[in-house]
Amino acid sequence: MTTIGVEEEYLLVDPVTGLPVPKAEKVRGAAGLEFLMGDQEVQPELLQAQVEVVTPVCGTLEEVGGHLLRLRHAVGAAAEAHGCRVAAGATPPLRERRPVAVTDKARYRAMLSQAPQLVAEQLVNGMHVHVAVPSREAGVQVLNRIRGWLPTLTAMSANSPLWDGHDTGFASWRTVVFGRWPVSGMPPYFHDAADYDRRVRHLLESGLVSDTGQLYWQARLSERYPTVEVRCPDVQLRVDDAVMLAGITRALVETALAEAEAGAPAPHRAPELLHAAMWHAARHGLSAALIDPDGRSRRAGDVLYQLLRHLTPALEASGDLRQVTALTQRLLRHGTGADRQRAALAAGGLRAAIDLITQESVMP
Repeated sequence: MTTIGVEEEYLLVDPVTGLPVPKAEKVRGAAGLEFLMGDQEVQPELLQAQVEVVTPVCGTLEEVGGHLLRLRHAVGAAAEAHGCRVAAGATPPLRERRPVAVTDKARYRAMLSQAPQLVAEQLVNGMHVHVAVPSREAGVQVLNRIRGWLPTLTAMSANSPLWDGHDTGFASWRTVVFGRWPVSGMPPYFHDAADYDRRVRHLLESGLVSDTGQLYWQARLSERYPTVEVRCPDVQLRVDDAVMLAGITRALVETALAEAEAGAPAPHRAPELLHAAMWHAARHGLSAALIDPDGRSRRAGDVLYQLLRHLTPALEASGDLRQVTALTQRLLRHGTGADRQRAALAAGGLRAAIDLITQESVMP
């Protein structure tokens, strides 16, 4: 079975005002989690009002869910001990006028010097899914084959409609914020691993990015692990939604690997169409039509069922078909995190929306 790992980023907010608070170092120190594979399970992020958690390498979705719930509870308890709360929203409903301090690392200080306004507005939290691949060559073949489905994943995961006290009109405002960096958005088509490495090296040598961590494509090869890293989802309100996305992402990678092994050609899709489809997914989530991988506008539910049909062999092989299908059907019935935040805003104002993203963060 193909192994997976998940990273989640959270906000730290004041329990009274709902504003982000720069207490990441204190929360990380109080979380009481052990070192894993040379790294801490709770890691620093760009801004001091953010923390990131990293699961161990997992073989099953049950493991993914168990570790995410454990990590959320540990970070949540540490946050409460320091007078703040964890918020599993991909953007803060409210922000201070002055920027949150940058974490004191050379890389982050360099980013602040490079793009101060972008860093000030980088209070956005994602979910990254790492799926093991047998080689970099195989990983590039996967990237070429999954690009058309990344807008669908973005729409399913949309959980960032609020910003500066109002509804942005976008289901995933995080996607828009992240898209302003020099190397971001949809990954390009690569001929092979040598082409990938050559083009990345050119970006580094040009000085346009300072390290491979600034390759903010929605999917990329990991430089630290033998994995494809899918980065397009917003962080999820609840663990089981994160589990659903992890299962779908693994099945996408496994399906792409099988297609490549069978010699099926990777589809060449127009970059402008992919870019526009991603923007459309960020704008509407599942509340309007989606653009399917063939570039057709279709009902969101039809595209999700098309996705499940595409992934059925891989989901059956991993034993995940029933769970992923049930969670996808629930998503269609109850809506995305963005839908639920908007409902809370309409019913009880900003306070209710802030309570939602803090209280649901530790639910299964």
